[in-house]
Amino acid sequence: MQSQDIKPKDPKDEDVVENKELNIWEALIPVFALIGMLFYNVFFAFGDDALSGSNQFILLMGGAVAAVVGILNKVSFDQMLEEVAQNIKSTAGAILILLMVGALAGTWLISGVIPTMIYYGLQILNPTIFLVSCVLICSIISVATGSSWTTSATVGIALIGIANALDVSLGMTAGAILSGAYFGDKISPLSDTTNLAPAMAGTDLFTHIRYMLYTTVPTMTITLIVFVIIGFNIETTGTADTHLILEAVKESITVSPWLFLVPIIVIVLIVKKTPPLIALLIGTLLAAIAALIFQPNIVAAIGGGSSLTFANGYKGIMNAITVQTNIPTENEALKDLFSSGGMTGMLNTIWLILCAMTFGGIMDAIGALSAISKALLKLFHTTFGLFASTVVSCLALNVTASDQYLAIVIPGKMYSQAFKDKGLAPENLSRTLEDSGTVTSVLVPWNTCGAYHSGVLGVDTLHYAGYAIFNYVSPFMTLLFAAFSIKIKQLTTPSRA
Repeated sequence: MQSQDIKPKDPKDEDVVENKELNIWEALIPVFALIGMLFYNVFFAFGDDALSGSNQFILLMGGAVAAVVGILNKVSFDQMLEEVAQNIKSTAGAILILLMVGALAGTWLISGVIPTMIYYGLQILNPTIFLVSCVLICSIISVATGSSWTTSATVGIALIGIANALDVSLGMTAGAILSGAYFGDKISPLSDTTNLAPAMAGTDLFTHIRYMLYTTVPTMTITLIVFVIIGFNIETTGTADTHLILEAVKESITVSPWLFLVPIIVIVLIVKKTPPLIALLIGTLLAAIAALIFQPNIVAAIGGGSSLTFANGYKGIMNAITVQTNIPTENEALKDLFSSGGMTGMLNTIWLILCAMTFGGIMDAIGALSAISKALLKLFHTTFGLFASTVVSCLALNVTASDQYLAIVIPGKMYSQAFKDKGLAPENLSRTLEDSGTVTSVLVPWNTCGAYHSGVLGVDTLHYAGYAIFNYVSPFMTLLFAAFSIKIKQLTTPSRA
């Protein structure tokens, strides 16, 4: 993901458990079972409510199917549990960050940081240019921070609020935010996937970045063109409603440009490579102080008092950090916008990550991930086939292992020699890993990336996936380049195993 991202595990330590007894059909049984159960659960049973709990249990059921396959192939139950434990342990940092993001969102709301961003944003942005602006703003922030997760948790939240006020589709907005966020995630030298992919393929960082620009620039160009077209055809409630919302914001909170200092400080801390947990904690505490200074009556009301005292001030801040809180407003359009779930609001996302890691851990322990990758490698013999196999492997691992790092590390390990045997320079592999592994993780609801961004932005993955243009065009672009042999660098002398 990102070097300053909020999923701090060492991806280079990833290993794949190999089980020679497991064949491809046995390895695919849990995958087909999981996809079938999820399809029914989402499209026929629960729909948009599937992430409230039922999908989580389906992931555990998929893990149970994988466990049965493993036991029949003489993989011990203890070995599977150990792999699950290691997987869950690797997400500890992400879970803590998710809780801290919930805390930050709560204090940024009651302090007036988010409402102030919305207030000024409504005066600068209009529906026609809004989506393109989302892409460009998030691209700049993510390149500077190397973090799509941080971009989503800071400016992403504010842009969703502005979209709500402008009556722009939240699915479109989230897609634009993530398109920009993953542009930076993919090419920033601060991003850990940008560092991980060349390390796995055997090339250097800046050669990798320069080589990625060949596919990334046209993909981003297409993304911007699509959002320009959407912007010119978007329908909203009009300018009059925006003026009413601006007045309602000013009546509900104290608007002050000084509140911009809080997000600016957080972004500076992240750019300076401050650990994300510390940066977000500082952002939460600064917003809490700002709330006491700028919004004392709101803090007092949330704490159960009529005027600010130490007791109700403390209680109001703690409520904003931990549980559902609201800023009182008579404007119907602002009621949902002026609400935050705090740390409690992140629990569904954390639950989903834990269940996804359980499924991925068992699949790893029984050797299914290794078997699937090896089978794909055997299917293709041409140069284009090798690229296609890599892309399919990355996509499959984002779905089955629910982890972006594994979607880069496993294909990187599996295909490194194959690319050399074809006489292809290692930057071909590193670029393909990023074009298909990094950016597509956010399109899978039960992947840690999909679960995180959906939880932070408050938009279901299925609602934004169709508008995450950059994310799903990227793998097609890398295949297009491979099919027409565009910028496919050759080794001077082919290597043979």
